[in-house]
Amino acid sequence: METLFQLPPIWMAPMAGEVASAALVAAVSAGGGFGQLGAAYLTPARIGEIAADIRARTDRPFGINLFCPLPWLRDDAALDAYLARLAGWHAELGLPMPARPERFEEDFEAQLAATVAARPAVISFVMGDPGLARVAALKAQGFQVLGTATQVAEGLLLQASGVDAVIAQGFEAGGHRGGFLGAEAEGALIGTMALVPQLVDALDIPVIAAGGIADARGVTAARALGASAVTVGTAFLLVDECPLSPTYRAALRAAGDGDSTLTRAFSGRLARGVANRVTRELDGVALPAFPQPNAASRPMRQAAAKAGQADFISLWAGQALPLNRTPGTAAQLVAALSEGWRA
Repeated sequence: METLFQLPPIWMAPMAGEVASAALVAAVSAGGGFGQLGAAYLTPARIGEIAADIRARTDRPFGINLFCPLPWLRDDAALDAYLARLAGWHAELGLPMPARPERFEEDFEAQLAATVAARPAVISFVMGDPGLARVAALKAQGFQVLGTATQVAEGLLLQASGVDAVIAQGFEAGGHRGGFLGAEAEGALIGTMALVPQLVDALDIPVIAAGGIADARGVTAARALGASAVTVGTAFLLVDECPLSPTYRAALRAAGDGDSTLTRAFSGRLARGVANRVTRELDGVALPAFPQPNAASRPMRQAAAKAGQADFISLWAGQALPLNRTPGTAAQLVAALSEGWRA
């Protein structure tokens, strides 16, 4: 198994949901980058299937990412109030009235067991500290283990747990916030270019920059600040191999420069994406804790994507979206980003 920084310096962010596909991960790795599978919403069986498919497409290494177990309390009253807000949008889409989900999330331990069986080069975590015992067990089996920090305090805690490197997720990053310390347990809202050097100075392990990096200039800046690699998410959403729905893809291409927003509207946890009707109408509304809204809104989001109704889907994307809307293939994007690392 390859050691961490025998790996390429350009990494694809492990984006969960519809983007989590063998074709995209394999295309990034085969194209000279390091592809990662966002497995947070996948069943254990599906993790194994996709990992096997990746290996059938490329012999290059890849990573798998999971959400750390999040404590949450079921709140049926708050969930029912959220479902009532979804009801009108369900009606517009011709869907039945929304109902309480039978299941809210996958079993983390089963997902982790499937990930271990898949033997990726790197296992990474967001939204928590995997802990000293778990990290030690994974490293003893030959895995490189990474954690995600949105502030120095999180980075120090992850280092104490023995991770091999820390991903510095800045305020600009698309998708869910990966932090876990603070009043909202979603991390600090610090920009990537401020966070990376603080973590580099505070830690004795490598730091990987994430958030707001979409072209060679961002890569050059991150390296200058001490990053050992960079993670790019949003730009890879628009490469040819990404299985993004036409509705989602068109919305990203049409988004205005000021449309990026942090919202809890779709999942109950802060995430960055393109503003739409749902994010605006639920702005400031109290919601049940993640993952309850995430599961409850899934039927609406899936139906809206098929119906071409971007106002009702979670359009996760980072602030650097306007910088790279026509990236071509995954290999072409990796090559363009790599020019920044060599600069």
